[in-house]
Amino acid sequence: KEVRKIAIQIEETRYNISSKRKTAAIDNVKKTRTALNSQADKLAASCRDKSACTETIKSMIDDLDPLEKSVKESVDYLQGSDQERAALDKAYKIQTQVSKKLTDLEEQMVPEGYVTPVPEEYSDLPQLKGRATVEMVLKKADGGPFDVEGTNYPEARMVMVIDGYAAPVTGGNFVDLVQKGFYDKMQIQRSDGFVVQTGDPDGEAEGYVGTPSKAVGKGKYGERLIPLEIFIKGDDGPFYGTTMEDEGRGGQATILPFSSYGAMGWARDEYEPDSGSSQFFWLLFDSDLTPAGKNVLDGRYPCFGYVVEGADFLRDTKEGDIIVSAKVTDGADKLVQPK
Repeated sequence: KEVRKIAIQIEETRYNISSKRKTAAIDNVKKTRTALNSQADKLAASCRDKSACTETIKSMIDDLDPLEKSVKESVDYLQGSDQERAALDKAYKIQTQVSKKLTDLEEQMVPEGYVTPVPEEYSDLPQLKGRATVEMVLKKADGGPFDVEGTNYPEARMVMVIDGYAAPVTGGNFVDLVQKGFYDKMQIQRSDGFVVQTGDPDGEAEGYVGTPSKAVGKGKYGERLIPLEIFIKGDDGPFYGTTMEDEGRGGQATILPFSSYGAMGWARDEYEPDSGSSQFFWLLFDSDLTPAGKNVLDGRYPCFGYVVEGADFLRDTKEGDIIVSAKVTDGADKLVQPK
């Protein structure tokens, strides 16, 4: 519980920096520092390697002083000036460092050998037994730049962490398709201000055509389908083939909520829970419009990962933009292929 509360402060710091809510960002940093200092021993005791976590916590605390300083410096500069932008960019980079170290800390808290339980009937589908990192590069169809808050970039490069602890089947399906090169050269097919979506291949099939699961079956054109996978806090593992509301558990919290910009969700037909194949989306989260725990996605669609670097590129990702490449850069060994 303690580390999750710290995670919220660190994530809110990023959001407040990007939206120039500087006072709120400084408050987030102060709360993070207080929590890390007061709970360092308890957090480290929850780790597999206590000494490694002690060092990680110390490093995080050391990063907070320059982070707070950079945000405070931005306050003194004229709004919209190059100096303000430089100070906020520096703060953004330091916040990214702190987030990465938080990931290291949290992963140390996963018990050695832990595997999320999945029903045997889905053993003929790829499964991700842990976490994997995927890097994706996009370019504009016309060769133009990506415009992120007035800065032009020749390509969009995003890094995503795919969480097989919370979504072993969904995450496994995605990582398997990435390794197959399925998303390479594919266009973005939807960008409406709410989500950015892709995964529908050329031709009549609406997903990846491959060997289907006996339990789930195949789509109209031979698509390999996967079951809807929802993991609620407090449960021992996910449940499959039904939504949170259909289970009579509406309003409960999922392990991975759609609560951040770039949260990744698996697409499906609205009235067919087990109809997902290869289409997925990035959520363009806005806390003012979509309060966490009160959106239309949690418990209806599986969240299986987050963009941890480059999420801002989604702001200028449009229909027709092209995924140049998608590669698994870490955690490929956690993918277990069907028996």
